[in-house]
Amino acid sequence: MRSIRVAAVAGLTLAFLAAAGVAPRADAAEQQNAQPAPKPKAGPAGPPSRPPAAAASSAEFERLIKAATEAREAQRWEDAADLYGKTVKLRPNYVEGHWYQGTAYYSLDDFAHGREAFRKVVRLAPKNGAAFAFLGLCEFGLKEYDRALQHLLQSRLLGVGDTRELGGVARYHAAILMTRIEQYEQALETLGEFAVEADDNPRVIEAMGLATLRLPVLPIEAPPDRRDMVMMAGRASYMMAARSPGTAKAFATLVDRYSETLNVHYAYGVYLLQESPDQAIEEFKRELELQPAHPASLMQIAFAHLTLGNAKGALPWSRQAVAAAPNAFAARKALGQALLETGEIDEAIRELSTGIKLAPESPGLHFLLARAYQRAGRLDEAGREREEFMRLDRLARTQRSGSQAVGGRVPERHEEE
Repeated sequence: MRSIRVAAVAGLTLAFLAAAGVAPRADAAEQQNAQPAPKPKAGPAGPPSRPPAAAASSAEFERLIKAATEAREAQRWEDAADLYGKTVKLRPNYVEGHWYQGTAYYSLDDFAHGREAFRKVVRLAPKNGAAFAFLGLCEFGLKEYDRALQHLLQSRLLGVGDTRELGGVARYHAAILMTRIEQYEQALETLGEFAVEADDNPRVIEAMGLATLRLPVLPIEAPPDRRDMVMMAGRASYMMAARSPGTAKAFATLVDRYSETLNVHYAYGVYLLQESPDQAIEEFKRELELQPAHPASLMQIAFAHLTLGNAKGALPWSRQAVAAAPNAFAARKALGQALLETGEIDEAIRELSTGIKLAPESPGLHFLLARAYQRAGRLDEAGREREEFMRLDRLARTQRSGSQAVGGRVPERHEEE
């Protein structure tokens, strides 16, 4: 899953043209030259003559397009890149030329020139998800990881049409970059889409293993001596995402074999949360024995108690979570909810308001703050927070890869009182 290769690049043409709003046809140059038909003038009939320089320029453009197309179809990528470069010099707004030049450079692993070509494509076709995907992949090849993730996520929001292979590669690279910056749950959610598609490519399993074990490295940077453990963890998480009946056994085997390894008990606890929250709490406590004040485990114990309806039991764990990770919005959310449900309304408002400053786009925080304001009799503020919750909740339904995630499950309780 390293890259989109030769045949795949060639097969992306029609999808790109459709996404860019360019009607595909046999002769791209003909469409590029098309102009609205002039209104007939009074006088003798006959086509207007073109100036000699314009005719020569058009003929040269046609010749270059034909030669570039032949080079591309023969997979002579160096020639194709050079020839398409000449077409866009003649016509800088020729979006297909920049696209084909970019895919040629990408096929040559010339990511620097590919990046420049795709920058021009997204400027000319800003709603083209496939172009953003290639731009992000070129930036990844250049180790410009922050920009790469930004553009890969943009491609996911815009979509890449029916180009399944490109979509899969963009998804994979976005996920491993999320793991690198410690957005482990987002990475697992994104990689879980492969499980839904029954795609158990070893690269996917490896990436899921790194995210499961919360190792903030790219696959190429993973320690070779930990590969077996990474693959075992990845297989368990893949099975969890695929809802395989063997998931429990896979996690139990992982825990038995690597019980002293960091984040193994945490991963098992996350799996147990829905079916057995009491057992999940015990696994998180075992993780805390290995990693005292482990923020994610503290948060998950608090949320598990809240799920069980034990707000009083959640309170000390959520306070510890805030102390361990004061800038984690999920910790503030757990504490705010626990305080709200134990009747500490003013303190709940302070914690939830702090959480919103950390994560203003979290629907659940706005919902809880609306409840807190309602209980405090601050009805206007409650109404504003409820409206903001509804707006963000609608938005969240269309954006599966947001910018905020912290450890495990962060339940969103939306039931009205």
